Amino acid sequence: MEGAVVVTGGSGGVGRGIVTRLAEDGAHVVVLDPTSSSEAWPAHLVGRIETVVGSATDVAIAESAADRAEAAGSLVGWVNNAAVFDDAGLDDPAHVMEVVTANVELAVVGCSVAIRRFVEAGAHGSVVNVSSHQAQRAVRGALPYATAKAAVEGLTRAAAVDHGPDGIRVNAVALGSIHTARYAA
Repeated sequence: MEGAVVVTGGSGGVGRGIVTRLAEDGAHVVVLDPTSSSEAWPAHLVGRIETVVGSATDVAIAESAADRAEAAGSLVGWVNNAAVFDDAGLDDPAHVMEVVTANVELAVVGCSVAIRRFVEAGAHGSVVNVSSHQAQRAVRGALPYATAKAAVEGLTRAAAVDHGPDGIRVNAVALGSIHTARYAA
């Protein structure tokens, strides 16, 4: 794969797997994450992966990640993997909305920055929004997360319809339960 890709939430778990695969396939990958990985990247990938530390909801930081990607090659992809996991119930609607908003904002900001960059460059690109099986089948105790992922799938469909004519693909991948450190905890 030629070009550069931004992956939000790529320092650990599923995101780390996405970053590793993209880099192994030849992409230059910019990881946008609130923390830098405490685990070193494999030696054969050093130089193909760099990290921008900050929140993917911050437009200026997302723009910085896009700048770094474009400095390494053509921006060809953006993966909105970052997510907020915090259980809340309808007995605390303000907290539910806080978690839903945080998750949806992560995807909206990423889509906005990526699509604008693709359009400005006159380039075809791809945005992948990581969703969850919970968008269709909620799990007890995860009401805000399931609600947010359903909204991310709606965002994905709308962005695909709006920007498909520009040659931009917008897709969602609804992951199932995957054994990661967070899942184990």
